[in-house]
Amino acid sequence: MRSVLICGGGVAACCAAHLLRRAGIPSIVEKLARPRLPAIMLGQTTQKILEDIFERRDLFEGCHRIQRRVVAWVEGRDPISVPHSAVVLSEQALLDRIELRPAPNIKDVPGEPEWRIITSHSSAGSSAEHHFGGRMAAASPVELAPAASADSCWIESLPSGWLFLLPGGLGRGWLLAVGGPAEPLLAQSRLVVDQLGELGRPSGLFPSHPRITEPLGGPGWLKCGSAALSFDPLCGDGVGHAAREAILGSAVIRSAAQRGDADSLIGHYQARLVAGFRRHLGVCSGYYRAGRRGPWWDEQLQDTLRGLEWTAQRLQAADAPRYRLKGFALETLG
Repeated sequence: MRSVLICGGGVAACCAAHLLRRAGIPSIVEKLARPRLPAIMLGQTTQKILEDIFERRDLFEGCHRIQRRVVAWVEGRDPISVPHSAVVLSEQALLDRIELRPAPNIKDVPGEPEWRIITSHSSAGSSAEHHFGGRMAAASPVELAPAASADSCWIESLPSGWLFLLPGGLGRGWLLAVGGPAEPLLAQSRLVVDQLGELGRPSGLFPSHPRITEPLGGPGWLKCGSAALSFDPLCGDGVGHAAREAILGSAVIRSAAQRGDADSLIGHYQARLVAGFRRHLGVCSGYYRAGRRGPWWDEQLQDTLRGLEWTAQRLQAADAPRYRLKGFALETLG
């Protein structure tokens, strides 16, 4: 195989480039500028996936760690505290840990790339994007109250939205407000507001509802990462999904080079991504059903149910699975 051009520069791009180079396939990352998330929380499963991809058990050394999750979700019930194990860092800090150096320039690789992996939404092209909701979110820097636990995070449902408070160390953190500005949501809060000392200016609005592009692949190209799917931050580990998509996408390209059945493999790739998106929507529907307390929640639930119906139709039309992922490679069933 000549080479693979990866359009983007986020987690999916880094994972795909590393896996392809491990397999001896030249990959060139064409970085595209986009805003980086100020803080992300990675659970144990995602940490393990990234450690396996990059073959580094020290990948998250020195990161701020979360040990508990405090939840006030169902109206009229006291908050509950459950054990949690996660690390917190900025998206840029994560990329600094996993980005490959030195990265070849496209001019240094002979011949035209045989495949493209599109990982940035800004380079997604003319594919249709299906939105299941329209809720917006804003992230604001915060100073934590002196009594707030540095190793806990907090999530709370409110009549017209929800709040998520994530400490980042040194008495600081980030507040995610979904459904409306932070101030009016905090005015209704009985949990998160008590953990705050000072609220900073939000970094800007961004969509927080699930989205998927269609198609997700074609002759000589695949989409993964934010170019393919976007998840609700309530219950979607976007970094973990991006890494899994990169694993499957790189496996599809390697398998196509070996077997020559690219069309079937692309169909498998699309079906697996739609199935993963559907699982995410199923989890979302449970949360929005449990937290519902008025028109805003009813609307979010209906949008999520519409997504479940859409994915069911797409999966019903898909071919029966012919491959399965074993480690970082695809094998044929039967």
